[in-house]
Formats: sequence, C-alpha cells, structure tokens
Amino acid sequence: MLDLRLKRFNIEIQQVGHQPVAIRSAMPRNQSPDVVMKHQDTVDTRSESPREIGAALRQLRHDQSMSLQELAKKSGVSVGMISQIERDMANPSMRVLTAIRRALNIPMQAMFGDEKSDGGDPSFVRRSKRRPHIDLGSLQKELLTSGGNHNLQIMILTLSPGGTSGDTALSYPAEKGGLVLEGEFILAVDQQEALLQQGDSFVFDSSLEHSIRNDSDRTATILWVIGAVQFDRHL
Repeated sequence: MLDLRLKRFNIEIQQVGHQPVAIRSAMPRNQSPDVVMKHQDTVDTRSESPREIGAALRQLRHDQSMSLQELAKKSGVSVGMISQIERDMANPSMRVLTAIRRALNIPMQAMFGDEKSDGGDPSFVRRSKRRPHIDLGSLQKELLTSGGNHNLQIMILTLSPGGTSGDTALSYPAEKGGLVLEGEFILAVDQQEALLQQGDSFVFDSSLEHSIRNDSDRTATILWVIGAVQFDRHL
C-alpha cells in the first residue's frame, strides 16, 4: 500500500510540474489532484490563519440570495471553483478573489469579516491586535483600515518566496500604491516589470493589467494601499 501511494505521488508531481505550490498541492491529502489541474488559480496550501475565506464568501453570497450558478456567471469563475473555495478546500488567487468580490459588489473590507472597534475607541482607529487576516496560501492580507465603509483600503501583504498574485493579471478601476517594508518583490504593470526592494515605493493605475510575484528566497512584506477612483476616468 505504501509503495502504491508513493507511486501515485510521483505521478502527481509529474502532472503538475515543478512549481513548489503545485507540488505541495499534489501531496496525498483529502483532495484529488485533478482539482489542481482544473483550477490553476487556486492552491491548496492552507495554513493556520485567523480567517477562512470560504465561510465569509458563502455568507456574503447568501446575504444577496445569489446562487452558485448566478455568481459564477457574473464573476466568470466556474461553479466548481467557487464551491471549492466556499468549503475551504482551495485558496483563491487575488484574481479570483477580486472577480468574486466585484460580482458581489462588495468592498475588500467585507471579505475580512471586519471586526468593530472596542474599548471605547473611535471608529477611525484600528488597534494592532484587532487586525483581520485573510490567508490565500502564499499570500497573506492583513487589514489596517478601521471599520466602516471607506474609499481607501490599507493593508499589509505578506508574499512568501515563490508566491504570486495568480496566473492571470488583475485589472479594475482603482488607484494602488505602497511601500516595501521587508524583502523584495516584482511588480508588473502594463507589461512593464520592476524589482522593488525594502524602502521602495510605487503608485499605479489599477485599470492597467498588473501582478506581483516573489522570485527571491525571502518573504516580502508590503504596505498596500487601494483607493477608489471616479469611474468617468475609465470611460
């Protein structure tokens, strides 16, 4: 039986290639390898995290009385992938998460299951011990913006070595900017790339196709800012 499992594991590694995330996903767990092959914008590298994204997505969808099929049609994400994410069987890439969020017409903050301030703090304060987290496998998001609806979202991204924002570039109307707090990463915007290191900052138009990746052997920590813009700028 052990020999059979090892043989199956070797075959799965050959099927998914040599990407570290894909190899970890192929290890014998409670998931079939064909999930990785069919849904390449998700990775099953779930680690302990204060926030599982699946339950939040499912609740947000139910709040709008939207079926899986309706959400799939509006977001362009397959029913199977959404179902996997909602059951926490796979972590969505940034592209997939953004597509679902925009189809639900909700701010990024809603995905964190935002916690209200306590201890008599005013609404504009976010204490460090009450920062919501989202675990997307090789990418972690930590919300800094205080509770409530804001046109400005501030967070800390932690990008593991080999981590990326996904196989497909992101693009939607917004302004994005940030500062590299630790390590380095590559930011690609409109087919141009820049290696950004500790202390470097950036601002770009998020309607242009963009992506991030960490080709180094060190974890990158990035202060990430998203600002809403007027839609007439993009008409």
